[in-house]
Amino acid sequence: MAIRNIRMLGDAVLTKKCREVKEMTGKLQTLIDDMFETMYEQNGVGLAAPQVGVLKRIVVIDTGEEGEQVVLINPVIEQRDGEQRGYEGCLSLPGKSGIVTRPEHVVVRALNEDMEEFVLEASDLLARAICHECDHLEGIMYTSLVEGRLYDNSELQEQEEEEEEA
Repeated sequence: MAIRNIRMLGDAVLTKKCREVKEMTGKLQTLIDDMFETMYEQNGVGLAAPQVGVLKRIVVIDTGEEGEQVVLINPVIEQRDGEQRGYEGCLSLPGKSGIVTRPEHVVVRALNEDMEEFVLEASDLLARAICHECDHLEGIMYTSLVEGRLYDNSELQEQEEEEEEA
C-alpha cells in the first residue's frame, strides 16, 4: 500500500466525470487499498478516485463507526430523504469548511470489491459522506454547494473555544 498525492481544488481532474469500472483488476484493488491508506493518513472520512487522479467511479468511506468501512464501485444514489445541514470539508481543500445541506438518509446501489451488487441504506454522517464522494465522481466539488462562505477551520475552532468559555 502507498500514500497517494491528493489533487487540490483547481486541478482539472476534479472537474471531470468518472468512468464506470467494468472489472476488478489487481491494479484497481491496489488503488482501493491506497485510497484507504491515503484517507487515513489525512484524517479523512471519505475519498473518491479522482481525488488521487484516477477517473474511475470508486469511493472509499470510513466514518469511524463500527463496520462503517465502505467501498462503493459505480455507486448510484437511488433515494434521498430528509435534510441535514452542517459543516463539510474536503481533503482536496484542506483547512476549509462550509455549511452544506445534504439528505439525512440515502439508499445507494453499488458494487463491492468482488464486483457484487449491494444496496446500502445510510443516514447522518455516512449519508453525507456518500453524497459528497459521489459528487466527486461527477466532477462536483462541495464548494459549489456551500451556503454562505468558506471558513478557515482555525477560525471555526476559535469560535468553538470562545463558546465553550462563555
